[in-house]
Amino acid sequence: MPATPRRRRPIALAAAVATAAALGTTALATLGATTASAAEVPLIGYELTWGIKQSYRTYVTGMAAGSFTATNGASQAADNGAFTFTEGTGTYDSTAHTVDLGFKGGLRIVSEVHRFDLTLSDVKFDSAAAEVTADVTKSGTTTQDVPLADVTVTRAMTDMETKLTKEAADVFGSASYEGAAGDPLTVVQKTASESPSPTASASESASPSASPSQSASASASPSQSASPSASASGTTSSSPSASATSSQAPAKGEIADGTLGWGVKESFRAYVVGGVAQGDITTSGGATQSADNGIFTFVDATGAYDTDADTLSASFEGAVNFKGHEENGEYGLDLTLSDVRAILDGGSGELTADVTSLGEKSEDVVLADLKAATSDLTASDDLIAVDDVEATLTEAGAEAFGGFYPVGTALDPVDLSVALTDDAQLPGDDDNSGSTGGSSSTSGGTGTTTGGVTGGLANTGSDTPVAALGGAAAVTVAAGAGVVFAMRRRRTAE
Repeated sequence: MPATPRRRRPIALAAAVATAAALGTTALATLGATTASAAEVPLIGYELTWGIKQSYRTYVTGMAAGSFTATNGASQAADNGAFTFTEGTGTYDSTAHTVDLGFKGGLRIVSEVHRFDLTLSDVKFDSAAAEVTADVTKSGTTTQDVPLADVTVTRAMTDMETKLTKEAADVFGSASYEGAAGDPLTVVQKTASESPSPTASASESASPSASPSQSASASASPSQSASPSASASGTTSSSPSASATSSQAPAKGEIADGTLGWGVKESFRAYVVGGVAQGDITTSGGATQSADNGIFTFVDATGAYDTDADTLSASFEGAVNFKGHEENGEYGLDLTLSDVRAILDGGSGELTADVTSLGEKSEDVVLADLKAATSDLTASDDLIAVDDVEATLTEAGAEAFGGFYPVGTALDPVDLSVALTDDAQLPGDDDNSGSTGGSSSTSGGTGTTTGGVTGGLANTGSDTPVAALGGAAAVTVAAGAGVVFAMRRRRTAE
């Protein structure tokens, strides 16, 4: 086989958030580096999982009566599943916002019946070139860096779409593979990189996501790292106790109005309107969605508060519907969240909603456990604002999402703003935040750009792509699994 030159296609990849990666691992770059040498940041401890193509695996072990043998640290999932290559190392270019990784492990593919014996090794992923390559040994000849698939790069680098190349068709012995969809590709970090920690201003916050415009707090979720906004309500307060209690409102009473900002999960929003589900996100009942497939704002809060006891219970109007995987007018994914309610007691609490999935409704489902940065509820100007409340998926929430997000997965943070009097002005009442109002819809389809993504990481002006640069293993794997949402087929009427 003649040597195949590597093809590079210019793809602009930007950083995911204005923070360093604080996902239970050390950060991968010192923010604010001023020297040219800081552009290249070393990366270690990555894994790449890719199944090549399911039908190809079935052919090899079926009709060809062959086998796959993973070596040197590589492995194959049970039941003739995907392959994982380990100990990935490489660099992150903080100027171009790209990653270039090489992985250990080999894969031998053999069939005596159909007389082929080939080995893949030195697997590489280059986000700038948007491709996965490997050294291919076939008929005793090794060709280096053979481009096997073009990759639709995403900021989370999980379940990325792949398209097999002409070279892959030659390697795997079928001309029909050229341009065919391959299996999804996932790249995650399993071991912390040995890089300096971020500056204190970028890492001390416990917030699970960060705003590109208002916050430099570190992200705690690999898949929500490009959250378009840290607060759907428009508040710039980073603490619920930023100022003294207003004398105009009593210490406890009924809530007059309020908003709740929550994105559910950024990777899920991107998946719904992306090229896989090719679906729509629609808000109704007064709820809105921020521009560029952003977070949702639920409105018209009612409930009660007690700043002395540090308790708050607020219900909100509005609904959001996620719909995708349409086939013959029916949808494999049709999920609606409505009647959203947040409860806080001493800084801890829960987020509930009515969940309707494929026409089946469950009321008051506890979707997430909540944890605020402080236990104190403090009013200012007849408002209580609690921003960046951590939201962690519950068992009931995991069931609502089909079991592909495990219990404990970090969801998008929750922002609360409640008015204690009728004349109190909620943040964002007089500004145009770019949200879509009324009954709005974000549509998808093949090639759709969502959330500011253009084949890569979200452009927020940061130097460190949180999603691309690591995270706790369980959380990262959960984010990848969540991109493949559990779809229950609509049951045919009797």
